[in-house]
Amino acid sequence: MLSSWLNPLPLVAILRGICPDEAVAIGHVLANAGFRVVEVPLNSPQPMESIRRLSRSLGEHYLIGAGTVMTTAQVQEVAAAGGRLIVMPHADTVVIHAAKEAGMVCVPGVATPTEAFAALAAGADGLKLFPANQVTPDGLKAWRAVLPKELPVLPVGGIAPGNMAAWVAAGAQGFGIGAALYAPGVDADEVANRAHAFAQAWVAVSKKSKEHRA
Repeated sequence: MLSSWLNPLPLVAILRGICPDEAVAIGHVLANAGFRVVEVPLNSPQPMESIRRLSRSLGEHYLIGAGTVMTTAQVQEVAAAGGRLIVMPHADTVVIHAAKEAGMVCVPGVATPTEAFAALAAGADGLKLFPANQVTPDGLKAWRAVLPKELPVLPVGGIAPGNMAAWVAAGAQGFGIGAALYAPGVDADEVANRAHAFAQAWVAVSKKSKEHRA
């Protein structure tokens, strides 16, 4: 369910701090760079309104939703705003169940194999490896020996175009990109430049990874 949204560019834009009045413009520059998945963390100003505007403007061909989702009530609020994605900083199985019951894509945050398997048993569509710098690429490589082969695992936290290769070599199938892509005060033109840089980096890294496996 998540994998189809991550093709051909498996990068999730995390728009922490975005305001509704800038959401549509930022959303369109991300779309133009190839991003198809966008999350608005719920500790942003008026997050439900930003989700509503992004969902209406970008349409059904983009997966729009919320990050930093902590409760089942928030799941329902995101759904009411038109969001179809729930991203969590933790692996609360009650929230995962609520998201799946609402027909939404759910990506909980995990930092241990125990959390990862509990999240999968609850119905998670993919895993947010968070915080990524706590686990490291070596840690992810060890996880990959036991996790389902096709399961999307997306490191989040400190990801930049220059450090993606080590993660991909360890088994990452995409990334969540936050402040290195968007932060309050960064205008749409700069977001566009950053988005294209990330997209180009992914193409280069994934091509090299495929050549190495061949």
